[in-house]
Order: sequence, then C-alpha cells, then structure tokens
Amino acid sequence: MSLVGFTAVATVTLLLCVMTGPDRDDLDEFYTGYSSLSPMRNGLAIAGDYISAASVLGTGGVIALFGHDGVVLALSTALSLMLLMFLLAEPLRNAGRFTMGDALARRMPGRAARITACAVTIAALLPLMLVQLAGTGQLLAFVLGFSGAALQTGCIIGLGMLMIGYAAIGGMKGTALIQILKIVMLLGSGLVVAALILHRFDWNPGALFDAAADRSGAGPAFLNSGLQFAGGPHPDADMISSQLTVVLGGACLPHVTMRMYTASSARQVRRSMSWAVSGVALFVLVVTVIGFGAAALVGRSVITGIDPQGNTAYLLGSQAAFGARVSTAETFLFTTVTTAVFLTLLASVGGMILACANSLAHDVFATRVQEMSPRREMTLARVSALAVGVPAIVLATLVQHRSLQPLVTLSFCLGASAIAPALVYGLFWRRYTRAGLLCTLIGGSLAVLLLMPGTNLVSGSPVSAFPEADFNWFPFTTTGLVSIPLGFACGWLGTMLSGRRKAQEQRRHYEAVEGWILAGAVRRGD
Repeated sequence: MSLVGFTAVATVTLLLCVMTGPDRDDLDEFYTGYSSLSPMRNGLAIAGDYISAASVLGTGGVIALFGHDGVVLALSTALSLMLLMFLLAEPLRNAGRFTMGDALARRMPGRAARITACAVTIAALLPLMLVQLAGTGQLLAFVLGFSGAALQTGCIIGLGMLMIGYAAIGGMKGTALIQILKIVMLLGSGLVVAALILHRFDWNPGALFDAAADRSGAGPAFLNSGLQFAGGPHPDADMISSQLTVVLGGACLPHVTMRMYTASSARQVRRSMSWAVSGVALFVLVVTVIGFGAAALVGRSVITGIDPQGNTAYLLGSQAAFGARVSTAETFLFTTVTTAVFLTLLASVGGMILACANSLAHDVFATRVQEMSPRREMTLARVSALAVGVPAIVLATLVQHRSLQPLVTLSFCLGASAIAPALVYGLFWRRYTRAGLLCTLIGGSLAVLLLMPGTNLVSGSPVSAFPEADFNWFPFTTTGLVSIPLGFACGWLGTMLSGRRKAQEQRRHYEAVEGWILAGAVRRGD
C-alpha cells in the first residue's frame, strides 16, 4: 500500500507541475507565479518550504532520544520563523524581486555581490539537498522492507530526477502547490496520530511524558535540560550554540526567503507569514507528541537499533500508535503518514533546487548580458536546475551510508553565520559597503567551513560521519557560537576598512532607497 501511495503522489505532483507551470516566457510567472497565491496558500507554501524532511525526521528523533532538549529544538524552529516574520520578511519583499542577490544588489549593484550571493546560496542548500536525497533511499528501504544498496541508490537517482523536473517544469507556482499539498497531508495525518497516542494515555500528557522517561534509559534526566550535550566538555554553551544556529540559520536559508518575493504587497507578506507561523507551531505540537510517543511506546533501544540518530522515530511512533492489531483504516492512515513524509522529501528538494537554479540563472548568467530575453533566461533557469540537481544526486549516492547530521548542521551554520549577517546589515545598516558585504559572505562561510570538520559530528564519536577517525578539536557540536559573531565582525571590519568616503557614499545611496526597503514606498517594478 505504501508503494501505491508513493507512486500516486509522485504522479499527481508531477501532473500538478505540468498543469500549473508557466505556459509562456514570462520571468515573473516562473520566478514568482505572478504573486497570484492568496495569503493562506502562500503561507502554507512557506511553511512547507520551511519544514523539510530533516525537520520532520531529525527533530522527531531528537525528541524521542533526548526529550526536553528535543522540544527546545522544535520550539527554536518556530521562533526562527517568527524572527523572519517580524524582522526580515517585509524588507526582503520590498528590496528583492526574484532572488536573495536582488535584495542585496538593491543598494550595492554589481556582479561581485550577486555572484557571491549565488555561491553562498548553493553552498548553504547543497548539504541540505544531500540529506533529503539520501533520506529518500533510507525511507523507502525502511517502509518497503528492502536493504539492498543498489535499490537505495536507484531510488535516489530516480526520485532526484523527478525533483529536478518539479523545479524546471513547475517554477515557483508549481512547487508552491506541491508544498501546500505536503503541509496539509503532513499536519493532517500527524494530528490524527498524535490524537491516537494521547488516547493511549487517556489524554494525559503527564502520563505520556512519564512513560517516555521510563523507557528512555535516562530516567528523570529525559525531562530536564542538558541530556543531548551531556557528553561534551561545555554542555550549556553547546546547547546555546545549537539553538542560536537554528534560530538564525533557519530563518535565512534562501529557499525560505525566496517565498517572500511571491507576496504582492507588504500586507500580503504579513498575512502569509501569520499562516506560516501558525502551521509551523502546529507542526511543533504534533512532532512533540509523536516523538514522546515513540519513546514511550517503542523505547530508546529499539529506536537506536534501527537508526542511531533516531531518524525513524517519527515513523516508529506513528506505527506504534495503532497497537498490535491494525485495521484496514489504520493501515491506510499509516500509509498516509509515510506518503506525507515521502512528499516532504520530494517537495523540500524541489524547492531547494529551484532556489539554487533561480540564483544561478538570474544572478550569474543573466547579469553577464546587457539585455537578456525572458525566453533565454528561463531556459537558463531550467538548465541550471539540471546543473545543480545532477551533482546533488551523485553526491547523495556517495554519502547515503554515513551520518547525515553534519550536513544538516553545515547548512544551518552557513545560514546563520554568512546569510543572516549579510541580510541584517544589508537591509538596516546605512554605512554598509560592498566590501563589507563580500567580507560578511566570504568570511562567515570560511569560518564555518574551517570549524565544522573539527566538531564531533564529523569524527571522534560512534555516531559521527567518520566514526573510525578522530580529528575532533572543536569543543562544540555546532560552530554558531564562534562563527556567527565572526560573520558579523567580518562585515563590520570590511565596512570600516572601506574608508570614510566610501561609507558616506553608501550612506547616501541607502537613504535614497530606504523608503523602498523599509516601507515599500515605491513598487519594486518602478
């Protein structure tokens, strides 16, 4: 039944892309869907882009294995979207047109800023794409019951090509409809499973938490802070670093920020973000109940025996909610759960490929030609989807049998350390210069890339990417506590070194566009 569900979803979503994709050479239609989605649908699409398979499977696993710390992680994801809503959403929508490079180039024109923004966009999203693609093979192996490496690799290749098709054929509107379908299925099936789990414990959350603590192997520590990072040299600082990275990084990843450009007005983007935050808050509630349900009904030993990272906890908890005797209706519901997770994998990668392809075509190739025709730029965007997707598929087949947690962390660290400082400075600091922008993007990225190999996610731990090696020297699991201040410092230093004359010139230029960026005083097309 799961195989039938997967096939049906893949067929329907591809048909949706073909039917809703741009039927003429119009850049606004391909990049933003003419901003035609209502606030509710756009908000659901934003929530769909924001909740990736790593969020569903990874967060569910952390909650099932570490209890309180996992709930804090889930709440941090909701807080991150609220940060985007209140601080960056409207200025991003006003400053940009199609990509993050547009928003940054609004006050710092030039190819250097656009090319660097494109490079950081790909660097931040490629690791997350690998996680989703590699997870596709693992999910199908778990649900369908096969273990052959060749079959898993075949699933990655086949579904990877399908995801490239989503981005190339459907454009922004097609991928938005898939995200909406995904979030509705995910939340709908999750709410039913969460209700079944609570029903097993007589609708008493306290009983659920106590049962989860009893079977967690950690006792009362399961319900207290600090369990996830207890083995590290600085557990409290490690937890702060992790939460800071999630809050800043999640809000600024380019496949999420690109949805701001699909709103037709500042009022529309506010209403869209309200729907998105509501959807993510509901997801946090659902994944918390299912994560604790997995710990209580399945137990830590079984969860870690199947996957040491706990990525199957969400599905195991859903399966356990039905009990030993499963009716046809419950089988159908579990199939809906697995299909929703499968669709989450498909939609997440489709959105990320689209963000990278749009940036590559619009920020790199289109700026080389003085007047590029819309037909040619759309062709470049579709070819760029292939150019991004094929290497991602190849790399995913190579990393599928290793721990994928370092790749998730790498994406969020790049978002928090390079993209977040660039957006905050670029949208709000009057003296910010082109040199400061380049220093922010390059310096923040280099800080993450230099520090990340030294974390215990890469080596020095039985669940690291290279468990047989030990070159772990960095004291924290994530780089955020060091690389985020470095990213902001690089931007400040680059601006200061630009000189007073350059800073004054940039200040005058910012004041000329300040009304556009902060208040939307002039329409973007003017």
